[in-house]
Amino acid sequence: MSAFLKQSLAGLRVLLVMTVILGLGYPLAVFGVGALMPARANGSLVVVDGETVGSSLIGQTFDGDEWFRSRPSVAGDGYDPLASGASNLGPENPELLAGVQARRAEVAEREGVDPDQVPVDAVTASGSGLDPHISPEYADLQVARVARERGLSDDVVRELLAQATTTPELGFLGAPRVNVVELNAALLALEQ
Repeated sequence: MSAFLKQSLAGLRVLLVMTVILGLGYPLAVFGVGALMPARANGSLVVVDGETVGSSLIGQTFDGDEWFRSRPSVAGDGYDPLASGASNLGPENPELLAGVQARRAEVAEREGVDPDQVPVDAVTASGSGLDPHISPEYADLQVARVARERGLSDDVVRELLAQATTTPELGFLGAPRVNVVELNAALLALEQ
């Protein structure tokens, strides 16, 4: 009986210690880290004039020639976080190739360029289908159209583009990229 009582007390002590560590300590540590980075802890929301217009972590569809366009999304009906994922079509799949060619022709016509000048991220979706970033090359291709539609000079739009362009992490991880949600929010802020 005493061996059973010893084991029961040892189990109870482990339960109490783990309850304190995992039930109190861990949540307080996560809350503390979140308090150090409130923008990230609250979803990296993009706010313009007191109104939330999106998150800098999830892309969204922008219709109209006055906006910079995001890269295509295959997540549900487009940028649906509940349907995140790639199309799983291989590089030789006729459906994928036809979609890429159709998007290339559409982008070339909209931007007034040769189809060979259309960057790959303008016609292919990211692995998650939620990426809010495009390449600086694709963004630069859109500057003239956005400036014309908004009645702005190319220089003003290029300045906003430069502000929305981020460099590789630690100076060498990844490639330069432009957050389309933040860039379009900057355009929206000009209207206010």
